[in-house]
Amino acid sequence: MPEPNPPTEGPVARMLRARLEAAFAPLDLVIENQSERHRGHAGWDPSGESHFAVTLVSPAFEGMTRIARQRAVHAALGGLLEGRIHALAIRALTPAEAAARGAG
Repeated sequence: MPEPNPPTEGPVARMLRARLEAAFAPLDLVIENQSERHRGHAGWDPSGESHFAVTLVSPAFEGMTRIARQRAVHAALGGLLEGRIHALAIRALTPAEAAARGAG
């Protein structure tokens, strides 16, 4: 089960975490705020929560192609990607894939 929300997560990261946990019951979930790397670039938000990378490990991805996994994550996040989040890198793995790659 994923660890509780780190105390440094902002409101957008907490929304990401809540939606991903509800949709996929991940065994592992890492949310990395990469917004500072994009300071001054298109889509950057002064609040500091505009660019994220997520890694999630879930049995829900069994039998799904990489594109299907990406679409499922986008669907779970809904309006967050249409407004608040400018960029999201997704690494969606099954438990077996994570074990083989040492990522979960």
